[in-house]
Amino acid sequence: MAAPRRPLRRPRARPASGLARGALALTASLVSRLRAALGDERQLLFALTVVIGVLCGFAAVLFHLAIEHAQRLLIERATARTSPLWWLQVLLLPAAGGLVVGALLQWVVPGARGSGIPQVKKAFALDAGRVPLRDALGKFVLTTVQVGSGASLGREGPTVQICAGIASVLARAARLPPKNMRRLTPVGVAAGIAAAFNAPIAAVTFTIEEIVGTLDHSVLSGVVVAAALAAVIERGVLGVHPMIRVEQAYGLDHPASLAVYALLGVAAAVVSVAFTDALLGLRGAFRRQRAVPAWAQPAVGGLATGALAALALAALDVTGVAGGGYATLHRALAGQLALRTLAALCALKLAATVASYSSGGAGGVFAPSLFIGAMLGGAVGHADAALLGHGPSSLGSFALVGMGAVFAGVIRAPITSVLIIFEMTGAYGLVLPLMLTNALAYVLARHWRPIPLYEALLAQDGVTLPHAGRREPHTLDVLRVRDAMTRDPVSARLGEAAAAVVARVAQREFSEVPVLDAAGALAGTLTRADLERLAADATVDAAVRPAVTVAESAPLIDAIVRMNDRAVRHLFVTAQGGRAVLGVLTISDVVRAHARASPRAGDSQRIDLRNSRPPRGATAGALAADAPSLPRDARGDVVLDAVEAAPCEAAVVVDAGGRPAGVVLRATLREFVRDRELLRMLIADDIALAAPVLDEAEPIDRVFARFADPALEAALVRGEGGAHRVLLRGAVAEHALELLRAGGPDAHISSVDQR
Repeated sequence: MAAPRRPLRRPRARPASGLARGALALTASLVSRLRAALGDERQLLFALTVVIGVLCGFAAVLFHLAIEHAQRLLIERATARTSPLWWLQVLLLPAAGGLVVGALLQWVVPGARGSGIPQVKKAFALDAGRVPLRDALGKFVLTTVQVGSGASLGREGPTVQICAGIASVLARAARLPPKNMRRLTPVGVAAGIAAAFNAPIAAVTFTIEEIVGTLDHSVLSGVVVAAALAAVIERGVLGVHPMIRVEQAYGLDHPASLAVYALLGVAAAVVSVAFTDALLGLRGAFRRQRAVPAWAQPAVGGLATGALAALALAALDVTGVAGGGYATLHRALAGQLALRTLAALCALKLAATVASYSSGGAGGVFAPSLFIGAMLGGAVGHADAALLGHGPSSLGSFALVGMGAVFAGVIRAPITSVLIIFEMTGAYGLVLPLMLTNALAYVLARHWRPIPLYEALLAQDGVTLPHAGRREPHTLDVLRVRDAMTRDPVSARLGEAAAAVVARVAQREFSEVPVLDAAGALAGTLTRADLERLAADATVDAAVRPAVTVAESAPLIDAIVRMNDRAVRHLFVTAQGGRAVLGVLTISDVVRAHARASPRAGDSQRIDLRNSRPPRGATAGALAADAPSLPRDARGDVVLDAVEAAPCEAAVVVDAGGRPAGVVLRATLREFVRDRELLRMLIADDIALAAPVLDEAEPIDRVFARFADPALEAALVRGEGGAHRVLLRGAVAEHALELLRAGGPDAHISSVDQR
């Protein structure tokens, strides 16, 4: 019988600050009143979606204004060159901001490092959408300081993390189950993007492309509502004008320019790959080196950014390398920058952004990628004018198209890259060149570097995300025989008396015993039944039969295929090419190893209830569910069909006398659903979990105590007439939450994690 799975424990979170705790308590009080007023969960979700859209709209506007104010106070004063030592101010101000931010990231809010989008992608995919409020607040403050002091980073990615944090706080305050809490994460993301870019349509497509990964209709309506509301708030406060003003209406005035636009798409792909490679390479180098402590590294990046910004001011008399650079971006879109300036700013901004981000700062790459694209596009526009004789009016159109092309190559959101340019600039006359260049940049960048930037950043952090629509490797393809086998099995020797072997294996669970020769090599196998049939004074030699072996380094799936081909349920494990027995592998070993290693092995709820005083009359029987009974030797595919048909998605395994021998859960079987042939090799006894038997009248507080063990997935409840029903961990967790929501019992739940 398979041993119960032990859920993977999440690292203990840092304690929330006093401000975060106070905000969470206030939010919980308000949301509990909202829940009481609405009652229905769907109505509550819609109400939370509306609240998230409004709050995220105001938060994004406040963040926008805070960064603008910080830039006016800090980096813009330095770049105005009103002091003879302006170059020193420009050089040192980003470094000073980096030093402050680095210290706070090291000791106060380490979760606020980086863009924010990788953190949200990880939270959505792996942690039910949980984004700590501490990290969201920290991101607001630190990005304001760092971008305001001149770091070449953007505010748009941090806005996503801030708004996802707002959605997460509200979901936790409402005590939503993980499935619904996860559904609210894209709602916050869409609201953040809509308000940051004043682009609600692009916000919807970005959320679907980058965060959700597929067209999930269960989240689409909420995403649309929140994006629209956030955009309304942003436009109501900051005005209805596009985020980037374009002074003239651009269009495809010369069809011959399409060939040059195609070249721009190729150039954008090259620049995008160079940008991501440099960013990832320098980030890895900062992590490997030990000369500069982590808290000081953002200051190093800031110093490099300041030097590049001072160089641009001294040599080209332009700003834009430090900070957001929107003023210089407007000049490029108006066609007011020379070829030399555009090319230099493209290279300098790329280098400054790589230095600012890779050194561990708090800020995004959205705005820098748009700036780099505009400079690249403007430079290619000069080539169009020189080669085809077109006037300078096309320079701005090339700069605008270049923004979208580099965005597509870096961010890898092709639909968003087209829509966001339309909404940010209000320029709809360049549909054809924009689609052409963006498609080329996206396809080529993806061909040259298949892993997108945000996933590559997570990979550097040791995080791998599951992908919708991409077949993940089966757990059994990844595991090796050595990961599952039982080591040091009881063995017999040729010529040994059968009685001695019987006595040795009496207290062990092995149903087959390897037989070794004088040299310790595998000579064959015999079963318990064979041993019991032999006379007490006989040797084991007469009952030895050929043994089937497998190498310890073989994939576990190969071992299962071998079992199926040879019609056996045991394999003896040897070293590659050897005959010495290292262990034994059974079907039950396979199931246990799969349960331990499955990426979903931590799906069960963890409950810790203390000092509970549930209402009188609550019993185990009230929470138990009817489940079908199956014999221990029922074939795996039969078990699956029975479990899927059962309302509780579980079945009771019984022995020949009808006594319960364990319980089979749908969660145990789901990885095997993809391979019915493999499932037919299993029997119910292989995949059954041990389950304690409770009386129907067992008080609920004793049930809570039982399920405080994180290894316990289910229990059996004995009813009248000896029939057994199943009590699942999920049912206990839901009941505990309902008690808390009702406010009746004085129960304390330290964590109920349904993920």
